[in-house]
Parts: sequence; structure tokens; C-alpha cells
Amino acid sequence: MLELFSYSENSPLLFTQSAFWLFFGVIMVAYLFLHGRVEARNRLLLVASLYFYYLSSGFYFLLLVFSTFVDYYIGGAIYRSNSPTKRKRLVTLSVVINLTLLAYFKYTFFFADGVNTLFDTELEVTNFLAAFMNVFGANMDTSNIFLPIGISFYTFQTISYSVDIYRGQLKPVRNIYDFGLFVSFFPQLVAGPIVRASEFIPQIYNKFSLSKEAYGRALFLIMVGLFKKIYISDYISINFVDRVFESPLSFSGFENLMASYGYAIQIYCDFSGYTDIAIGVALLLGFQLPLNFDSPYKSTSITEFWRRWHISLSSFLRDYLYIPLGGNRKGKIRTYVNLALTMLLGGLWHGAHIRFIIWGALHGLALAFHKIWMEKTGSKHKKKSFGRQVVMGVITFHFVTFCWIFFRASDMRAVEGVLMQITTNFNFEVIPQVVTAYWKVFFVLLVGFVTHLAPYSWKNWLREEFTTMPTIVKASLLVLLVFVLFQSRSSEIQPFIYFQF
Repeated sequence: MLELFSYSENSPLLFTQSAFWLFFGVIMVAYLFLHGRVEARNRLLLVASLYFYYLSSGFYFLLLVFSTFVDYYIGGAIYRSNSPTKRKRLVTLSVVINLTLLAYFKYTFFFADGVNTLFDTELEVTNFLAAFMNVFGANMDTSNIFLPIGISFYTFQTISYSVDIYRGQLKPVRNIYDFGLFVSFFPQLVAGPIVRASEFIPQIYNKFSLSKEAYGRALFLIMVGLFKKIYISDYISINFVDRVFESPLSFSGFENLMASYGYAIQIYCDFSGYTDIAIGVALLLGFQLPLNFDSPYKSTSITEFWRRWHISLSSFLRDYLYIPLGGNRKGKIRTYVNLALTMLLGGLWHGAHIRFIIWGALHGLALAFHKIWMEKTGSKHKKKSFGRQVVMGVITFHFVTFCWIFFRASDMRAVEGVLMQITTNFNFEVIPQVVTAYWKVFFVLLVGFVTHLAPYSWKNWLREEFTTMPTIVKASLLVLLVFVLFQSRSSEIQPFIYFQF
């Protein structure tokens, strides 16, 4: 288990690795002795979280430490200041430092390439953190900027801390160690959900509590998350989706369409699977994380979709971008512009590429159009029939899936290839052969959609049945599921998709 002792760029510590569960098992053993002592427990979790992040990002964990110090002291200064001007300058400083850090590691190549293309220059990018570490003999490549895992998530969390103190919605934490735990808490550190300080910090000072029901729910979430990630997401990705998107012109339009459907369920099972595991692990440690997904493909409008998909990011963009831009308080035209701009920036948050900008712009325009439609038709106050809900659900899903093509494709040429094959080279006659050749993939795809679209009552019944089982039975089922999943996987475990953001 060398993964537990040293960082490997090619093998960061993942929930789906046995090394992680050994790591977590050690923490739980220590918990047996420390969970009743709040301060000692918090220190344990802080050390474990920083160590986990080191195993995920190597020396880039120094950026996490830097962000922690910056926002801890700026937040305290904002709270102590009685000068509105000084408070505004301090919160602005926090936002500028954090976004500059994020922009440097995420968008430097994007902006450099743009400048070089526009002005025919030869700007070269330098990784200054790598150069600094090389002074201490790190031997890091200074010509390549590696995107630290989770930087987009913990940057938003530290910004929310300073902004909430500025708004008078939050008091500072008692010490920097507690703030460090808020920023680095390992279950949700590298791929969310984005946790608000007001949601998490009060739990730091609570005594450990884990009811039988919570314990059962935690194990159930971990099982569901592993099932989504390994059985559905990874299998579809490796055996079908990746192949088609790597060379869309080599496949028929039908195969490209099925790969688009496949990616829709793949990214959902991958990201929501991570969230399920994160919430379950955090619950075992005595912390509650917010819901991040709520069956998004059941949505009957694009507005509803964004209330169900990546809820922590949607609410963050609403509270810290859309509302500060003016929200719906500046008139109808400004409201539509604010919606479009918020989603455009949300697309850019996902990556420095024109594909993500188009993806965000499409969703922003759709949100604005839906708002206009609701206002013009008064549909907001009309009860939808079941048939209308089905039709609107199908339309919403296909729009979201169309946008996912831009999100998944490696470049715009691949996007053009996928769309061209679907619209001009569908090849209906090959459907039987394709279904026969990929029947296992399509079966897993069907399982993914059926379980996703299943009624809440069914899912709640299954969870309640599991939580009422004897502890030994629950643990045995978890071990059995993990054994079956790891034995049946067709290749190495794939990194979580949102690690790249």
C-alpha cells in the first residue's frame, strides 16, 4: 500500500481504491479513542485531511494551506473592522486573491494561447510554484501548470467564508485549526459538494453523534455511490462512450447518439456517486454534508434541472454571482442578461476551453428563454398534466444531453463529428448489429436510467429496509458488494470526472 505513504501523480488517492478505505479505517480506529473529545477529534481530522490532500495533489497542498491562512486572517479582520470602506476592501482582497490563484492554475494556458494567436506573440508559461519548490530540490517541471485537484471547490468555500462574514451572516471560527478543517475536510475536498461555512462550522463544535439510522444511511450511501461509479459510470465509459467520442466519425449516428445518452448517465453516476460516498463517509465521522443531486433527469424544465443538478454549485452561483449582479431586481432585460452571464461564467469555471463556454452559454440562454416563456404564458401557475410532464421531461433531457456533447468532446472538431454523424449518417440498418455487439453496455445503461428514474418511494423503502437490518448484515452486504464490484471491473478504476475541474 505505497499509496498511503507517498504521492503519485498517476495514482492519486481515490474513494474507489482499497488504499483509501485502509486510510479511512485507520482514522475510524483513532476515532474510537478521540470522538468524545471535540478538540482532539478536530485536530485528527485536520491532519488526516491535509495528508489526504497531499496524497491527491502532492506539493500543491501548499496552495490549500495558503488559501487557509489568507481567508482566516482576512475574515477575522473584516469582522473586527467597523469601517464600511475597509471591510469592502478586505472582502475584495479575499475575492481577488482567491480568483487570481484559481485563474493562474486553471486559465493561464488559455489566456496565453489567446494572446499569442491575436497578437502573434510567443508568450511562454512558467509554473512559479514549481520553480519555488525546485529551490528545495523538488525537481518539478516549470513549463507545465498542473491543475491542483479540488482547487475550484475549496477556493469557492474560502470565498464564501469571507463574503458571509462581510454580509454579517457568519462569525469567524475560534482558531485557524478549525478553519483549516472547514477548508480541507477530506470527504468533500476534491470534488464537492461545495460546503458553506454557515453549514459546516457549527458542526465542528458539536459532540460526535451517530445514530443507528444515520449509520445505516451512511453505509447505504457508500454502497450506492460505489455501485454508480464502478458498475455504471466506469463500465459505460471504458467500453463504449470513450471509444465513440475519441473517434466519432468511425461510428454510426446511432452509436454517437447512444454514446451521448451514455455520457449523460455516466457523468451523473460518476459525480453523484462521489457525492454519495462523500456524504456517507462524512456521516460516519459525525458531519452532515448538503444534498448535491436530486434525480436531475426527472426535471421538466431547464430551471428545475439546475435546482436538482450540482445543487451546491448552482446555489453558490446564485448567491455569490447572480444576486450580486442584480438578480431579478434590475428589470426583466437585466434579469435575462444576469442569468446568461452567470451560466456563461459557470461554464468557464468548468474549464478554459470554448466548449465549456458554449455549454454554459447554452444553459444560460435556455434559462432566460424558460423564464420569458413562463412569464408570457403564465405556465408557472398552471398545473401540468402527466402527459405534459412526460413531454417536457423528454425535451429537457435531450437539451441537457445535447449540451453534454460540448462538455465531453475533446475539441470542437469532435463536437462537429458527433453532431454530423447523428444528423446525416444515422444508419438505422446497423442498429441490430450494434445492440447485439454492445448488449452488456446497453443493459448497464438501462440499469442506470431505470434506477435514476425510479420513484422516490421505492428508493426510500430500499434505504429504510437496509437501515433496519442488523449491523453485521449491513457490514456483510457492504463487503460483499465491494468484493463483487472490484472483481467484476474490466480495467483500472477511472478517476472521477470532476477531479479535472
